[in-house]
Amino acid sequence: MNHKNKKKGFQPSRMRCPYCGAPVVYRSAEGIYKENHLDAMLYVCSKYPKCDAYVRVHAGTKIPVGSLANKELRNLRRIAHQYFDQLYLTGLMSKEAAYEWLSNLLCTPPSEAHIGYLGEYYCKEVIAESKKLLEQRRKKMQQRRPVLCEGGAAS
Repeated sequence: MNHKNKKKGFQPSRMRCPYCGAPVVYRSAEGIYKENHLDAMLYVCSKYPKCDAYVRVHAGTKIPVGSLANKELRNLRRIAHQYFDQLYLTGLMSKEAAYEWLSNLLCTPPSEAHIGYLGEYYCKEVIAESKKLLEQRRKKMQQRRPVLCEGGAAS
């Protein structure tokens, strides 16, 4: 972001859909989310539902949590986040270390390492590389477990 944009701040009125080029509108998630108990707000392609690109905003702000995505990309991001989160939820690494790992994988500064901005290619990379680390951890954990012999005694 250049100096002028930092002074002006985020300008949603200039957002365009990356899929069809239509303007993007700020609106309630009502009618898009099955349930909107948290009164979520979104940036949505103005051609919705024909073009189903949208992104949620941080609660109480107009700042998007990522970039607009269609159904396929939103699903990939969700899966990537599920695998990525397991890196620290399983104790494999701290949350800070997991984001450092993500930053290194994406070759980007940690402040820019967010799954909500990833495209299809990098989502698939995060999924594959997270799976590798989790599988390595699973194998190590299995090797540490004592083997039970007949009769229940550990060998």
